[in-house]
Amino acid sequence: MTFLAHLPQRGVISLTGADRVGFLNGLVSNDVALAAPGRAVWAALLTPQGRYLCDFFIYASADSLLLETPREALAGLLTRLKRFKLRAAAELADVSEHFHIYAGWGGGAPAAQVIAPDPRLPEAGFRALSETPLATNATAADYAAHRIALGLPDGPPDLEVEKTLLLEAGFDELHGIAWDKGCYMGQELTARTKYRGLVKRRLIPVLCGAQPPPPGTPILADGVEAGTLGSHAGQMALAMLRVDALGKTLLAGSTPLHPKPPDWLRLPE
Repeated sequence: MTFLAHLPQRGVISLTGADRVGFLNGLVSNDVALAAPGRAVWAALLTPQGRYLCDFFIYASADSLLLETPREALAGLLTRLKRFKLRAAAELADVSEHFHIYAGWGGGAPAAQVIAPDPRLPEAGFRALSETPLATNATAADYAAHRIALGLPDGPPDLEVEKTLLLEAGFDELHGIAWDKGCYMGQELTARTKYRGLVKRRLIPVLCGAQPPPPGTPILADGVEAGTLGSHAGQMALAMLRVDALGKTLLAGSTPLHPKPPDWLRLPE
């Protein structure tokens, strides 16, 4: 059975002009040239120091790129991209009002103007942008439960602006980084983190022993702070945790946490 959920918390930026691919490719973590009709790319914009600013799905048509991102991050992303445009033949605009954004999973995809498999995991399903409303049979909360169980972040609070490293959040395993595409903003630290094995924290699904406390709640491991709680759905949540704390007793407030690392996650031996 196919589940389809409307995601009103997401927005869309259009990028047009002859230099659109090269311009964006020099800024973000993944290879923008891989985006094509029916094929999306997941990428992030970083600070020069390699810290997370924003992530988005990139869709391509014959004459434009579309960037799907959280609405709360849209204005800031648009401002940052315009700042880097300089003389590039590229035009940016917020076109959120023209699209309804959906996530689907569990079966085949409906017809829509823009549709592509979620590039992170086959189990994640697909993304769709439609100029007209589509019939849904699931809610944004249902989709949150689906993605959290898979260990997939959805911007803040799962990813901390100007703090999170991409490898902490699974961008390597989830196909959000092109290691062979050349330079982009924050590339040096991202590469150094990978090749020196410097990842000490990971974003991991956790089963909560009770209703999860609010995002941002500190997590203690045997009484010592070891991470923070992210988004949650039901009794599942995402948590940014120190890897060396995974075998310890974890508490968020008075709520016990039980890590449930997904199969795709590569942890140190």
